[in-house]
Amino acid sequence: MSHRVLLVEDDRVLRSALREALTIEGYALQTAASLTDARAQLQHAPHGETIDLVLLDLGLPDGEGQALLAELRRSSNMPVIVISARESEGQKIRLLDEGADDYLVKPFGIGELLARMRVALRRRGRTSEPALLHYRHGPLAVDLKARRVRLADADVRLTPTEYALLARLVRQAGQVVTHRHLLADVWGGEHTEQTHYLRLYMGQLRAKLEADSADPQHLLTEPGVGYRLAEPDPTD
Repeated sequence: MSHRVLLVEDDRVLRSALREALTIEGYALQTAASLTDARAQLQHAPHGETIDLVLLDLGLPDGEGQALLAELRRSSNMPVIVISARESEGQKIRLLDEGADDYLVKPFGIGELLARMRVALRRRGRTSEPALLHYRHGPLAVDLKARRVRLADADVRLTPTEYALLARLVRQAGQVVTHRHLLADVWGGEHTEQTHYLRLYMGQLRAKLEADSADPQHLLTEPGVGYRLAEPDPTD
């Protein structure tokens, strides 16, 4: 099962970049642009879902991320990684002493962030499975590392949103991904009720990837629940 990460960050560009990168790596990402939004998501998680790790910016529109760290440490052992442009050694030491698992200064590389996330999760006895980067089902092949989609050995050009949706399904190939999870992970938590986005982009994907979009063989519908990418072909 994917680890669920809450990203608390008010920079829309960075949120978008991290959503794409973490989704490809197999994480289920929720985002919050303020302390108020983050608190609401932490307090009212859907039944059966928990946040496994928090990525926390410091300078937020309605306060300091440090306040949320203090709240979390009073009630939880959840891993928290601070991501901030502030480079003060004193601030780093203070936040680490107050319970942050790590402190990463912006700008940072995605590879370094992912490594630090794996370490933080391991310290809590949780391991991250290696990312599924390649998918093949009949004539459809997806290479997430190279950002390449091929159908019958011909490259298929997808829009960024089409690609993000396909990548999210690849990460759980063979399993149903609910409408709400797809909307949250691809478009953001504020769009979880806007299922027309899914219908529109799924229609576009099927037009590009299915021989007959009315009888899909790769992108399958689970009525009233969500969508499922067909099981990958067995590896040799």
